[in-house]
Amino acid sequence: MADVFEEEAEPTVSIQEYLTGVEEQELEADLVLGGDEGKECTYTKGYMKRQAIFSCLTCSPDGNAGVCTACSLSCHDGHEIVELWTKRNFRCDCGNSKFGEFFCKLFPNKDTENAENSYNQNFKGSYCTCGRPYPDPDVEEQVEMIQCCICEDWFHEEHIGLEPSDEVPRDDEGEPLYEDFICQVCAGVCSFLILYPMSIWVAVKKHNAVNVTKDKDVVEIAPSACGTSRKLENGSCSSDSPKVDSTASANFENVSAVGENSDKNADSNQCIQGTGPSTECVIGVDLVAAPCNLDKSKPMFLSKNWRDLLCTCEKCAEFYKHKGIGFLLDKEDSIVEYEKMAKQKRDEKLQQQEGVELTLLNNLGHVQKMEILSGIADMKNEIHSFLESFDSSKPITSDDVHQVFENLAKKRRRTP
Repeated sequence: MADVFEEEAEPTVSIQEYLTGVEEQELEADLVLGGDEGKECTYTKGYMKRQAIFSCLTCSPDGNAGVCTACSLSCHDGHEIVELWTKRNFRCDCGNSKFGEFFCKLFPNKDTENAENSYNQNFKGSYCTCGRPYPDPDVEEQVEMIQCCICEDWFHEEHIGLEPSDEVPRDDEGEPLYEDFICQVCAGVCSFLILYPMSIWVAVKKHNAVNVTKDKDVVEIAPSACGTSRKLENGSCSSDSPKVDSTASANFENVSAVGENSDKNADSNQCIQGTGPSTECVIGVDLVAAPCNLDKSKPMFLSKNWRDLLCTCEKCAEFYKHKGIGFLLDKEDSIVEYEKMAKQKRDEKLQQQEGVELTLLNNLGHVQKMEILSGIADMKNEIHSFLESFDSSKPITSDDVHQVFENLAKKRRRTP
């Protein structure tokens, strides 16, 4: 009988666990929203490089529209909303022609359509190659998903195309060792990345992830790096596919050298991100004239700051643009930079709040100020006394919390 009552008991957590959980949730929300407080529609900012986007299935069940944070709160409160995390180069659709008779409450004067917006299955609430929703109502335990930095879809680990013996590169605590992930489909578009230094790859946990040989003009890359095993001879790329014209290629001893000393070579070639277009190609291959195509691609895991090594010469930049991935040369496009900016805004907001609180306190009269400070001190003392009688890991019930405030009220009544 005791076991039955224990199962029906209200779930409890320690006060430290609760506060830690709240802080983590607030930080995660701020990182996703990019510091957007959700007060104004972002439409007037145009196609933003990256922002939090939501899809309203109540207003657009076909999943062909997206709205900003403010509109999701003000215009679509109570609707069936899909949280899409962030999307690049997107402009708020709320109230345009895709919403029929529905008008945006915050900024109704919008164009009929945002022609440059891109939409994928996520806007319908579907993800991965399996097309399942998240959270998935048919599974008891939700599985963490991985986002492709190119198409921005999300994938279950078992559906990303790894071999059964392969594992996603993570450390002993389960944290990712990679900065960006490129899905199997997008890996075909980005197959040219095999021409870059080996230092951009994070190997899956399987034997030797990357093997570089220095025999003349040959570089061999293992399957786990970016697809089937293949050799690059005199600048050609093969995977049982036609060889690249050697006249449009460079000697790949140079590519091996870049892999061995990527920082030094990147500086000498001036292809570090943010320094502007380079006049000399870091990989020595005309990608437009001789692209490297693979018959079969595998997902890619890229290391920290891998974008910094991408060549910015005129021909390579044109190639990226032609492939629809020119955003890779924009450092502000990355999730890392977005979250860095969001954290900076969060810190600034917290400092401003502290400043407002201090100003408010300083503007009060002496008696009011002393009453507030005294009340804060009483609460701190009461909570401290309460916690002293408990083990930090011991659960705290709602009755315990009520008792703390009841004690505070009694003390205030006894105060003359």
